[in-house]
Amino acid sequence: MNNAQLQARKVKVMARGQGNVYPIYVKQGKNAEIWDVEGKRYIDFGTGIAVCNTGHSHPKVVAAVKKQVEQFSHTCVMVNPYEVAVELAEKLTALAPGNSDKKAIFVSTGAEAVENCVKIARAYTGRRGVIAFNGGFHGRTNLTMALTGKITPYKNLFGPFPSDIFHAPFPISQHDISVKESLTALENLFKVDIAPSDVAAIIVEPVQGEGGFYAAPKEFLQALRALCDQHGIVLIADEIQTGFGRTGKMFAFEHAGVEADIMTMAKGIAGGFPLSAVVGKSEIMDAPLPGGLGGTYGGSPVACAAALAVLEVLEDENLIVRAQQIGALFSKRLTTLQQQFPQLIGDVRNTGAMIAIELIKEGDKQQANTELTQAIIANAAKHGLILLACGFYGNVIRFLPALTISDEIAHEGLDAFITLFTELA
Repeated sequence: MNNAQLQARKVKVMARGQGNVYPIYVKQGKNAEIWDVEGKRYIDFGTGIAVCNTGHSHPKVVAAVKKQVEQFSHTCVMVNPYEVAVELAEKLTALAPGNSDKKAIFVSTGAEAVENCVKIARAYTGRRGVIAFNGGFHGRTNLTMALTGKITPYKNLFGPFPSDIFHAPFPISQHDISVKESLTALENLFKVDIAPSDVAAIIVEPVQGEGGFYAAPKEFLQALRALCDQHGIVLIADEIQTGFGRTGKMFAFEHAGVEADIMTMAKGIAGGFPLSAVVGKSEIMDAPLPGGLGGTYGGSPVACAAALAVLEVLEDENLIVRAQQIGALFSKRLTTLQQQFPQLIGDVRNTGAMIAIELIKEGDKQQANTELTQAIIANAAKHGLILLACGFYGNVIRFLPALTISDEIAHEGLDAFITLFTELA
C-alpha cells in the first residue's frame, strides 16, 4: 500500500472532521525522524504535537512498555490499582512547582485533565464561573471547547456550549495587548459579567499553544496569582503542551516563579502513550467525593510505565537544558532568515524548544499572512519535513522538535525549511 491508497481508504471510512495534515502514512519512527510506507524519510518538527519530547521509540520507553505489557495491560486503577501509578503520582507531585503538599489523579487526554480541573475547582469553591483567555486552547469536548478562545475550527458548528464561561484578552505585545489591558479586562468582567466571589477558577496557558506560541509575561502570571489569592479563585495552569522540559523548565510556570493551585499534564508525559494528569494542592484535590473523579482507562499501567521511563530519560539525558540549547539553535537560524525577509517574518520567538515564526504581509505585523503559512505546510513534505501551523489568525509556523534531536539533524531540517521558505517567498 502506498500513501495515496491508504489516504483513499481513510477518507472512505473515517469522518472528515478527524482530518490529517499530511497524506503520509508512517511505518517507522526513530528519535527525530520518521519513514513513511513508501520508504521516504522525514525530519519531524512536530513530534505528534509536542508529545514525543524524548523522540520516537526511545529505547528506555520501549523497554518499559514491553516489561509492563508482559505483566498486565489493564485492571483499572479505580478497581485494582498498581505500583507504577502510585510511583508516578509520587514523582509528579514532587516535580510540580511550589512547596505545597500535592496530590494527583490520572485520566487519558488533555481535555479530560482540563475538565477535571474545572470539576475540582467548582467542588472546592462552591462557585460556578470559569475565566479563560482569547486564543487559548483547552480541548475539543463540550466544556473545553467553551474554554477555548478560538471559533474555527474548534467550536464552529458545535454549540450550544456550557454557561458561566468567560474570556479575557491574553497579553500579546506583538499585537499591542499589554498586561495592564488584560488585567483591566478581567476587572471589567468582575463588574459586568460575574462577581469575583462567584468565579471558581481562572485557567491559563503559560505559553499559548494553538494560539500562536505567545508566552505569558512573568508579571502577568504573577498578577493572576495575586488576583486569585485576593478573591479565593483557583488558578489553573494548563501545561499540556508546555510541560516535561519543552520550554527549558520542567513546567513553564517555573519561568515566572508562580505556583498554580492545580495544573494539567499531558502530551509529553508518556512518550506517545495516552495519559494525562491533574496535579494540585492536596486540600483542593481532595474536594470531590470518592468516585467523583476518574475514568476506565485513566492511569493505564502501560502508559504509567512509559511515563516513568520518560522522566528517567529527561533526567539522565539532561533534556531540560537541551531544550534551551535547541531553542537557541533554531532562534539563531530563523532570526537570520527574518533578516533576509523582514517583510514576511514579523517575529521569531521561542520559550525553550517551543519555537515559532509569525508570517505577515508587507512588513505590517497586523496583516496575517495565512496564505504563505498554508503554502509552507502544504509543501513541507516535498522537502522531507513535518511542520505544524498555529495562531489565532493561522499565520504561525511552530517548531516542536524532539528534545533528543541532534544538532546535525536540526540543521539539516532547518536547511530544508529555509530552502522551502525561499522558494515560496
